Amino acid sequence: MIFYRQDLTDTQLLDLYKKILKPRLIEEKMLILIRQGKVSKWFSGIGQEAIAVGVTSVLDDSEYVLPMHRNLGVFTSRNIPLHRLFSQWQGKANGFTKGRDRSFHFGTQEYNIIGMISHLGPQLGIADGIALAHKLKNENKITAVFTGEGATSEGDFHEALNIAAVWKLPVMFVIENNGYGLSTPTNEQYFCENLADKGIGYGIESHIIDGNNIVEIYNKLAQLKEEMQKDPHPVLLEFKTFRMRGHEEASGTKYVPQELMDEWAAKDPVANYKKYLIETGVLTAEFDEQLHSSLKQEIDENWAMANAEPEIVPDYSGELEDVYKPFVYEEVKSDSEVANIRFIDAISSSLKQSMERHENLVIMGQDIAEYGGAFKITDGFVKLFGKERVRNTPICESAVVSAGMGLSINGCKAIVEMQFADFVSTGFNPIVNLLAKSHYRWGEKADVVVRMPCGGGTQAGPFHSQTNEAWFTKTPGLKVVYPAFPYDAKGLLNTSINDPNPVLFFEHKQLYRSVYQDVPVDYYTIPLGKAALLKEGNSVTIIAFGATVHWALETLNKNPEIKADLIDLRTLQPLDTETIFNSVRKTGKVIIYQEDTLFGGIASDISALIMEECFEHLDGPVKRVASLDSPIPFTKALEDQFLAKNRFEDVLLELLKY
Repeated sequence: MIFYRQDLTDTQLLDLYKKILKPRLIEEKMLILIRQGKVSKWFSGIGQEAIAVGVTSVLDDSEYVLPMHRNLGVFTSRNIPLHRLFSQWQGKANGFTKGRDRSFHFGTQEYNIIGMISHLGPQLGIADGIALAHKLKNENKITAVFTGEGATSEGDFHEALNIAAVWKLPVMFVIENNGYGLSTPTNEQYFCENLADKGIGYGIESHIIDGNNIVEIYNKLAQLKEEMQKDPHPVLLEFKTFRMRGHEEASGTKYVPQELMDEWAAKDPVANYKKYLIETGVLTAEFDEQLHSSLKQEIDENWAMANAEPEIVPDYSGELEDVYKPFVYEEVKSDSEVANIRFIDAISSSLKQSMERHENLVIMGQDIAEYGGAFKITDGFVKLFGKERVRNTPICESAVVSAGMGLSINGCKAIVEMQFADFVSTGFNPIVNLLAKSHYRWGEKADVVVRMPCGGGTQAGPFHSQTNEAWFTKTPGLKVVYPAFPYDAKGLLNTSINDPNPVLFFEHKQLYRSVYQDVPVDYYTIPLGKAALLKEGNSVTIIAFGATVHWALETLNKNPEIKADLIDLRTLQPLDTETIFNSVRKTGKVIIYQEDTLFGGIASDISALIMEECFEHLDGPVKRVASLDSPIPFTKALEDQFLAKNRFEDVLLELLKY
């Protein structure tokens, strides 16, 4: 291994040695402890330390770095107190996740480190969002994100590279090509000779770097950083290295040929760098011994501190309170004139006024800029707010949602428009595993609203007509809003944008241009989690939301003798159970009306809640009316048969006979 120091001083060379030695000594300690049963799981980065240390050393402390399992050197190079890292690995309260997640599945804003989730891919999109926020704020900063060669096969990898290229984002995409996935060698993972070649397809500058040579890494990345600051653009970096331990310690390395292990052992990044420093007189054996001694003492002392911490005592309230970031609702009333507008106009008005109110708000989606979106909701927004804040995206829902998380992490608010709610399936993972869990896991908000044009009745077929709220109402950490009227749509969307938690905001397409209402011209808010009682009566409680509210009104207008409480839920998560229970206790009968298919829908959960809380008040069975348990058909006759609308009246009249 040849080291070309270039302009690096002796002090810089020694600093790199200290930084690369520290994670190695911690790892050696961990391997002893895991054999003693004092550490439950460990993902070793032995043999790869030069990459984490080199990348982090090039970045300023104010620049974000997004590491993976084997990047202990990122955390130690940012000088995180070791006892906190050890507490994290032991599941102690002084760790970064309060025992809720393990190893390196965490982030810390204090040190500008954003940790991974096990699904790997979303990490890359987050980096795009962080870099975009820097760019919008005219901050000349670089973002570095790590991934392994295995994750380059995930769609998120390709989506994130494409976005970074199109938007010219200053992101270092760091691939640690360490030879294996878990046990699958690289020749069974990809067919190209080098992963760096993938950059060509995206028009991205790419480089292959010796991942075991700390000096080469530092010098090359320092040069690249300077170039990226002068001319913002992404770079793809393939670091050739090797994983000297198993995927995690329990996996072992029996699947690796011994000659390959021997070959890479000779390329050990710590031993070779130490040899170079001693041969050039930069490092003495005496100083090296002192350094080993002081680092081992620091490790032992901090391990003792972590051991002295008590085990976590479970507390229901603490767990539930941390699912969402606390949000103090600010009521904004409007005394302005009203205008009779459509549902779609109310959405557009909310977005426009929220963009004016929040200068850090960015809207992203397919065709939303000059074209104005599939439904023309953002028509004219580019002229008002510019293309930096109203951003057309490639067709890549997953990376765009992740980029929304990155914007949130770096001080912005994000709105992601799904062209149709059906398409959210390709962005499902970052919503339910990243946005939903981040605050619970490590206290990081996900200030992202995902707009969801949904619903049937327009003969749009199986891929443009779903109302899929139940995919999200059962996921802790998400809020789900589903208005039925223009007034509610505007006020609830305003609040959703203010709320720092992730919100799925459903907008029924059939209501867009068919429902009118007097709506204040100025800005106002409506609290989430409060249902609206549209009609009052003593005979039955009807619970509905979205288009079913209007269908229920049609039925009641057709049957004026029915005196019903009609509850428009408006918000599905959080759910206004107080209004529901009070009404059911009064009427004794209840019917829940949803457009979604029946099995597994939110009506089932509401029914169960009512049975548990109001059973003694019921005078008949809890009824659910929903669409058929099939995909949504295209032809009008078949769609009419599918939808719940034509079955509601019969079920309601049957219930009233009890």
